[in-house]
Amino acid sequence: MMRDDVRGELSLAELAQSVNLSVWRLSHIFKSDVGMPPIRYLRLLRMERAKNLLESSFLSVKEIAFQVGLNDESHFVRDFKSTYGFSPALYRSHFKNRSASDEHKETNGNGSGNGNDQSNSIRQQLVQIAKHSALPSIHLFICLYSAL
Repeated sequence: MMRDDVRGELSLAELAQSVNLSVWRLSHIFKSDVGMPPIRYLRLLRMERAKNLLESSFLSVKEIAFQVGLNDESHFVRDFKSTYGFSPALYRSHFKNRSASDEHKETNGNGSGNGNDQSNSIRQQLVQIAKHSALPSIHLFICLYSAL
């Protein structure tokens, strides 16, 4: 439910009622299963969605903040920076520079690489994904599984 609509203002009481639990019990079960309280998890989902929008769209930072359910741009910037270590604008410029440099390396390569080079490349990509992810263990598992 949280993952489907990160924009929504879903209250903990509504979420608890939808699964027929008390707020306290839902929070307790959620934290024991996920490892963090529901509100923190929602915040991480929002930051993950914002990161994807920064990488794949030309929306402004303010528009992205709105897309992920935050109406205050300064609050969004502060949360994003605390999650990823960069402001959204700086993250976007680093991502675009990294993508441009990767494309440049691919087009200037001589094509005589072997399987070991490809394996090292995959490892490096997995490390980068894990470093830039709000939920690194989940993303690392997904990437390892998809690389097999």
